[in-house]
Amino acid sequence: MTRYYYDFHVHSCLSPCGDNDNTPNNLAGMASLNGVTLMALTDHNSSRNCPAFFKAARRYGIVPVAGMELTTAEDIHVVCLFETLEEALAFNDEVDEKRIRIKNREEVFGEQLILDENDEIIGREEDLLINATMIPLDEVPAMVAKYRGICYPAHIDRQANGAISILGDFPHYVGFRMAELNDAANKETYVEKYGLQNLKIMVSSDAHYLDQLREDNDYFDIDDEPYSSQLVRQRLFEKLRSL
Repeated sequence: MTRYYYDFHVHSCLSPCGDNDNTPNNLAGMASLNGVTLMALTDHNSSRNCPAFFKAARRYGIVPVAGMELTTAEDIHVVCLFETLEEALAFNDEVDEKRIRIKNREEVFGEQLILDENDEIIGREEDLLINATMIPLDEVPAMVAKYRGICYPAHIDRQANGAISILGDFPHYVGFRMAELNDAANKETYVEKYGLQNLKIMVSSDAHYLDQLREDNDYFDIDDEPYSSQLVRQRLFEKLRSL
């Protein structure tokens, strides 16, 4: 067994509120310095920087996970993670069809940069990524499952775009088996108050700046022999699906 410290909620410079220094290589390099060995890139409503992130991660010995922070029709943020890059990009294509198109104002929200593995700009997302989609919360698990993904409400302990702050309670009716906290110190309070005893509580950074990335705090022990990053992701998703 090998211990993998994780951060499953990280934004690149593609996210409108993400700093331009959050390039795929900088994210992987900072993760390496912080002792994080398993990282998911989860930009707002897009996975288009995940291909570059996968290549950058290999340079730094990081096992990459392709993901997205989906904004539902209710304006709730949901972390969506995928076992393969190809499945994440296919999910991205479906989400694209259900986005509400509003032109991005770069002077307000940032440039929304798409990069290659060398952090060179290869494109810009012209429509704002942070606004709500046309996807209701209760349809998200089935939509993600079509691509063998895992999803759960993001930062439920925050006022902005948290499921509890918007709905007034945790959405048990949707059938989520996990939930994310932004601050681990809130775990006991939220588990007791909202009846989360049967859920796996994840803690991730929601980093929009490099200095917000988590260090080696939360982990999974994974049997990774014979080693490959593909095997680590496979075993990780086996654990997540068994929760």
